[in-house]
Amino acid sequence: MDSANVRIEVDAELWHFLAPGARGRELSVPADETTTLGHVIESVGVPLPEVGRIEVDGRAVTADERAAPGTLVRVLPVARPQPVPIDPPRFLLDVHLGTLARRLRLVGVDTAYDNDLDDDTLVEIANAERRILLTRDRGLLRRRSLWLGAHVRNANPDDQLDEVLGRFAPPLAPWTRCTACNAPLVAAEKSEVEALLEPGTRRTYDVFARCSSCDRVYWRGAHHRRLQQIVERATRVVGAVGV
Repeated sequence: MDSANVRIEVDAELWHFLAPGARGRELSVPADETTTLGHVIESVGVPLPEVGRIEVDGRAVTADERAAPGTLVRVLPVARPQPVPIDPPRFLLDVHLGTLARRLRLVGVDTAYDNDLDDDTLVEIANAERRILLTRDRGLLRRRSLWLGAHVRNANPDDQLDEVLGRFAPPLAPWTRCTACNAPLVAAEKSEVEALLEPGTRRTYDVFARCSSCDRVYWRGAHHRRLQQIVERATRVVGAVGV
């Protein structure tokens, strides 16, 4: 191995970000006295927001430290649950995560989402509102201006929800947020919303909630059982984290 290179060991939990041929072995990356460890780590494919600890020859260091040739760098994942500087954690999701956004709102997690935001705007909003940016785009996580983000690895919405809840363990408050716009729900008398209901709904249901912002009306309709299953699964996931 070239003595001018930095040796890197990536924890198995982060192999997802490596090329298949790079998984499970020590990597060698060219470096000089101007190269930071953050640059070295991202050069092999691991976004820095996914890294919880960096060790050089056994000691903890920061990503800004220079990468001395010949040293061994160990790259470790974030803790579960991940400590974050906002309590409770709140999120902003990229354009590819609309279903996940609705499910996070269903279980009461403060979740901003708009399917018409470009990358620059996503970063601006995440920074201004101190929201954790959830994205499937690894390149977006490499933006130095982004205050905090996380990569969503799974493609299936059920698995995505498990992944986010297991990583951040936010407190849940099911049935308290509008799944369309994220605003709080308030109880509504049937007489207050009757004009907005279809005839069959008026005849069948008596308990309603209404969005405090967009006025969307909610009731326990035909899809309630499936939604209840999502809520119960989410509760189990957060409970298993052991916060």
